[in-house]
Amino acid sequence: MSEVMELEGPRHGPAEKARALVVFLHGLGADGNDLISLAPLLEPLLPDTAFVSPHAPFPCDMAPMGRQWFSLQDRDPDVLLAGVRAVEPGLNTFLDAELARHGLSDDRLAVVGFSQGTMTALHTLLRRPRSCALIVGFSGALLKPEVLGEEIVSRPPVLLVHGDADPVVPFEALAAAEQALDLNGVPVAAYPRPGLQHGIDQEGLQLCAAALMQHLFPDAVPSGAEPPAK
Repeated sequence: MSEVMELEGPRHGPAEKARALVVFLHGLGADGNDLISLAPLLEPLLPDTAFVSPHAPFPCDMAPMGRQWFSLQDRDPDVLLAGVRAVEPGLNTFLDAELARHGLSDDRLAVVGFSQGTMTALHTLLRRPRSCALIVGFSGALLKPEVLGEEIVSRPPVLLVHGDADPVVPFEALAAAEQALDLNGVPVAAYPRPGLQHGIDQEGLQLCAAALMQHLFPDAVPSGAEPPAK
């Protein structure tokens, strides 16, 4: 577990005393350098926001390079749940440390995940003692949704975006996550992306940006605008 506790990764924006914090959680076989590339695109809309993209704690066991939050070699739901539970304490420690670095509370935190990063974000952030400002999940899934009702602690708004041509994480995971979140009182907005495979397109990034603006800097949202995640 000590390895899990030592998350680190590239940063962008203020080194300390930011007004908001956005944490990116990458997918299987990538690392923190993957999603930090979104920070310069979002920065103009999110003033004085710090961005950080930690490398997942374990070497990928399905590729010669890259990192993973947990193994996907065995797709049994109970095995996957055990995997994400094992990384939960380390991610929480990292989030707490990053918030403390900037003197921020959880309501100034947004977490943006992709694929396995989405799975990790949904599991962990819904079980934190204090609600964050927003979870954005691209091309991911809610692991073992039937246990959420017994374990949920926080109900931050969630934005989910998923391509309907995804060959990696089944598109059906979008509706399953939306249904489970809604059933458990989590404000959720789910957006299918026609023709998109396993990735983030311009439309999805625009949805993410609008939701981040709404929940981190609501006073900056133009009058009459209707960002997606409510």
